[in-house]
Amino acid sequence: MTKQELIERLDDIEWEDFEVKSAKGGLPKSSWESVSAFSNSSGGWLIFGIEEKGDKFDIVGLSNPAKIEHEFLNTLNGEKFNVKIRVKSYKYDFDTKKVLAFYIPISKQKPVYFNTLRNSFIRSGSADRRASSEEIDRMYRDQTFGTKTSEVIDDMGMSDLSSVSLQQYKEYMQIANPTLNYNKLNTEEFLSKVSVLVNGKLTYAGLLFFGRRDSISRYFVDFRIDLFEIPANSIREAKTRYTYRLAEQENLWDYYFALFERVSARVDRPFQMNRMGFATEDYPYLGALREALVNMLMHADYFSPIKSRIRIFTDKIEFLNAGSFPKPIEYLIKNDISLPRNPIIAKLFRFIKLAENAGFGFDKMIDGWKSYSDKEVKFECDDDFSVSTFYLSNSQNAPVNASINAPLNAPLNAPLNQLQNSILKEIALNSKISYDELADKLDRHRTTIMRNIQRLKSLKLIERIGSNKSGYWRIKLR
Repeated sequence: MTKQELIERLDDIEWEDFEVKSAKGGLPKSSWESVSAFSNSSGGWLIFGIEEKGDKFDIVGLSNPAKIEHEFLNTLNGEKFNVKIRVKSYKYDFDTKKVLAFYIPISKQKPVYFNTLRNSFIRSGSADRRASSEEIDRMYRDQTFGTKTSEVIDDMGMSDLSSVSLQQYKEYMQIANPTLNYNKLNTEEFLSKVSVLVNGKLTYAGLLFFGRRDSISRYFVDFRIDLFEIPANSIREAKTRYTYRLAEQENLWDYYFALFERVSARVDRPFQMNRMGFATEDYPYLGALREALVNMLMHADYFSPIKSRIRIFTDKIEFLNAGSFPKPIEYLIKNDISLPRNPIIAKLFRFIKLAENAGFGFDKMIDGWKSYSDKEVKFECDDDFSVSTFYLSNSQNAPVNASINAPLNAPLNAPLNQLQNSILKEIALNSKISYDELADKLDRHRTTIMRNIQRLKSLKLIERIGSNKSGYWRIKLR
């Protein structure tokens, strides 16, 4: 971190990977809590010689920086911590005031603690807090199955990310969470703040979420999240292996929208209107499916040979994840604790309000699905994988290759899904509406809108008159 970058951080909003200490009376004891928290979370900067006053930072300087540095580094290399901690150190001069900065990397040997295991800390927002016993257990589990999505990839940087995915994410975040302070940051600042980038280098989580396909393939040769649609109640009963298999997507950001489009198309979404005459889409069962999908992506072990997979049968939807639950399912349902296997990926979903801060969302899945089916959601877990199964009611066991699999050249009487009906209604209200405006109004990904527009055009229900920029849509009678 350069001196100018330090100044910019002091003038900016709170950073989750940035902690200052005045150190007026010597090395503060709270430093060890921050070292533990950064080591157990996503890494971060510990700055000595700066005092925080409310929402302002004051450069006070160090009276004996050499002593502070010597004592700090010796402690990290001594017996106080359970592991040796290698840090990068920097010195800054502000006129006559001296400031020290240390970068604490994420550890491969979590939990990192000082003196006793109880002194294990994690980063929560811009503060340190003591880790719970469940969180300590999760860190030990992380060691056993080797997940390391928060680690830095030395030979990858911002150029390995998809600019399209980044732009779409930031636009989505602005709409979904307009008051979030991160909306004020430029792209590189935002990526650094959420630990997609660390000192300009990409983390595995950032690569998976926003990466270009060819860059992801360098470290994840068989990267894919599978989705199969199977016209039977089980593999054994199926006369054909599947009628549809999801094509490969660029990254997790694209996978989320492609997967949810196919999953949500399997359940009915009746058109409803509120008292003002506007369409409403308050369907708790869709929230249950969305929760299951986001949980699968947040908690997957991407380094496991087992790949995450969704199978849509005639009578159920099954989410199989690579990686077991961190605690017995009964315990998680009762306590609903938050132990994300991939905290950076979880954070990225949380910022766009597709995930909550607390827990695995079991209540949301269980209660939401009750509004659609009389059969309970089933959760299973083994050492290497976990499965969440959403059973359809008998009356809803329509063949999975019906309307949702209709080809683009389907006959004119082919049924439309809810999204296509909604697109027609929006076009009827505004014939000049754009793809982006449709995506905003209908809360869908732009590519999803384009795909469904193409189907409406192939069914000869709409046509485009004039250019893409200045033309308009015309609805044709069936």
